[in-house]
Amino acid sequence: MSDSSLIDELPGELLMWVLIISELLVFGAGLIAFMGVRLTDPVGFAEAQSHLYRTGAAFNTAVLVTSGYLAAQALRWRRAAERFKARFALMVAAALGIVFLMIKGAEYVGKAGQGITFETHPFFLFYYLLTGFHAAHVLAGVGILLLVAWRDDPHNIEAGAQFWHMVDLVWIMLFPVIYLLG
Repeated sequence: MSDSSLIDELPGELLMWVLIISELLVFGAGLIAFMGVRLTDPVGFAEAQSHLYRTGAAFNTAVLVTSGYLAAQALRWRRAAERFKARFALMVAAALGIVFLMIKGAEYVGKAGQGITFETHPFFLFYYLLTGFHAAHVLAGVGILLLVAWRDDPHNIEAGAQFWHMVDLVWIMLFPVIYLLG
């Protein structure tokens, strides 16, 4: 019989997994609340949703998935002692995070130009809270990616990639529910 436990078999840092699970629970609760309120006004939610820029959000999905791939690839390259490739991949992944934020910012500016605020409809309250909270995580993730590009120990890169993959996963949950669910 083995002395190792399931926790010992997890890749990366245990405390990062605790953070990831807690963040997923927070975003999950927000999405459940969104869906619950949506049930009370499906027509109003559909009309409000029609004001979103779905193409930009789809492009942002590709941006984050690509950056997640680069973060994972950076870890592979660093473990193979290819430091330059690893650092470059992390910096490009961070730059893609900034691209995501610029597109999201342009979307927010467009909504403001249309007079759409938190108070316009409950849909937009959830939209701004969930996507804004996610954007804050993207910003933190960009900082983490740049930090681990600088301090490029494989252990650091793995922890940074763990966080960045959580950011990806959250967007993969937000995108269809907020932008596509009709």
